Amino acid sequence: MTQLPPPTRTGRPQSATADEYDDGPFTFRPATKDGHNATVAIQGPSGSGKTWTGLSIASGLAEGERFAVIDTERGAAALYVNDLGATFDTLPMRRYDPRDLQKALAAAAQAGYPVVMVDSLSHFWKGTDGTLDQVEKAKSKYGGNKFAGWKDGTPIQNEMIEALMSYPGHVVATMRSYVDWVLESGQPVNKGMRVEQRRGIEFEFGVAAEMDKGNRLRFIKSRCPSFRGLQLDQPNGARDIAKPYLDWLRDGAKEVDPTVWIDAANAPDATPDSLLALYREVEAASALATPLLHPETGKPISLGDLIKERGTALKAATS
Repeated sequence: MTQLPPPTRTGRPQSATADEYDDGPFTFRPATKDGHNATVAIQGPSGSGKTWTGLSIASGLAEGERFAVIDTERGAAALYVNDLGATFDTLPMRRYDPRDLQKALAAAAQAGYPVVMVDSLSHFWKGTDGTLDQVEKAKSKYGGNKFAGWKDGTPIQNEMIEALMSYPGHVVATMRSYVDWVLESGQPVNKGMRVEQRRGIEFEFGVAAEMDKGNRLRFIKSRCPSFRGLQLDQPNGARDIAKPYLDWLRDGAKEVDPTVWIDAANAPDATPDSLLALYREVEAASALATPLLHPETGKPISLGDLIKERGTALKAATS
């Protein structure tokens, strides 16, 4: 019997360009608030005033400009259009694949909306085709093991949140919540309100608050010092939240226009070196996940991936 040689392990080939983008230097820079946008989460049970308050905050953040609402609540936001004194456009959604939210965010960014509101983010967790559905569908690949299904579900969820947090404008999101009852020694115990999204998601936002059915708002997390420990009865979102938040963000900060990066990524005279430098600049601004529509395919892509794709192609064409 012929003795076969031992197998040789080889790694997946990678281009030098990919290494250049993925293995950048660790560079510390002076801390600034330049280019930071407001990110606000409002959670609460049905009837607590989340949609109205979220719209009021979005209106204040938009400062008179038309903003966008990604609507999963069967047109609830549009009911307030004549009462709010603000102008906004809505995108109704009926299926809630987190990747579809990325597409919607990319479309809103392409249209130049200064503020996008998601009403509500809970559907992209437990609604039709939401993250929980994605996990359920994926488990068949792993012999029915639902825990293993999270290998597919977790990246989808994480990429959605990255796109939301990297939107090139301000973000407001509402989320449903419910009373979390837990059995302890055979007795139901009220553990407080729990949001209908992945546990801990509220801490991704710069400001997070919960509302009760009396329309009282309590801040549960805030990077803005003005809101820490604060409670508001029937808040005016534009006056009580948007204005002080914007004032704090802009104190000593410069505006950053992400369209400058996008134009540079698509510039006809771009070179591999200029695109690599652009990638490092966007990376330093924590904006690689900025959602866009691909200039050729029209499909959603992140700003970082667009720069990398074009830089890699140009380098290959000149080598």
